[in-house]
Amino acid sequence: MSNQAQEAREALGARLRGFRKDAGFASGRAFALATGWAESKVSRIENGKQNASEQDIRVWCTRTNKQDHVEDLVATVRHIDELWLEWRRQLEKGAEKRQEAALPVYSKTKVFRIWHPTLMWGTLQTSAYAAETFKQVRDFYEIPDDTEAATAKRLERQQYLYRGDRIFNVLLAEQALYTNFGGPEVMKGQLDRLLAVMRLPRLSLGIVPRSAPTHIWPGNSFSMFDDKLVLVETYSAEFSVTQPREIELYTKAFTLLKRSAVYGTAVRDLIFTAIQHYDQMPTD
Repeated sequence: MSNQAQEAREALGARLRGFRKDAGFASGRAFALATGWAESKVSRIENGKQNASEQDIRVWCTRTNKQDHVEDLVATVRHIDELWLEWRRQLEKGAEKRQEAALPVYSKTKVFRIWHPTLMWGTLQTSAYAAETFKQVRDFYEIPDDTEAATAKRLERQQYLYRGDRIFNVLLAEQALYTNFGGPEVMKGQLDRLLAVMRLPRLSLGIVPRSAPTHIWPGNSFSMFDDKLVLVETYSAEFSVTQPREIELYTKAFTLLKRSAVYGTAVRDLIFTAIQHYDQMPTD
């Protein structure tokens, strides 16, 4: 969980602990007996180790005679949930809706800072490459197959590469050139796409060579939208970073990653080498 979400959960737990004590329940065990919950559940909620559900909040406030706080605390719980969104919940009806949800964020952003250590950034993907990624998403999360629709929505983002005065600072690790989605032909098409878009005036494409000295460990991929939002993806969830001091850490990380990157002719050389690699692979 992001630090911001964890801090919010701990603060909520401390507040609920205060309600319990004010109501005369001297221990978590006494409160557990009154609610019919396990004592461990009370302890975990109060110490920020477990999410309180909206129903938990209503029961807690009823037992402690704090019903006037229900609306505020339910809003807090929903905010915590928004900070850490489980992929399965986001993707339960397929991947298209998640791709569509990104479009308003892109339309409002002026400066993008993108780091992908293992694959191509979605906005630079070809349709064939994107479709292969969505097939893996479908299989991994066992969600409905809407690959075609999700791919189309992802490709809609590309309009922002050509419109307005947006600035795109994109960093890929060299591994992204070799992570094989769909075989040699799909990968060569994707690498050709990189060669084409790197000529765009407002796109800065850097690649961190695999042997480059590092100034910070690669970490997870992340996308920064101005200085307002950072999205970080893991296997289980996507979380949003909005707290200024946390955003500053990602800004610092991006700066350190950028120190290891090469640009221009060196990038083209790395891409051509990767294309030669796929030329030598069997296509079957």
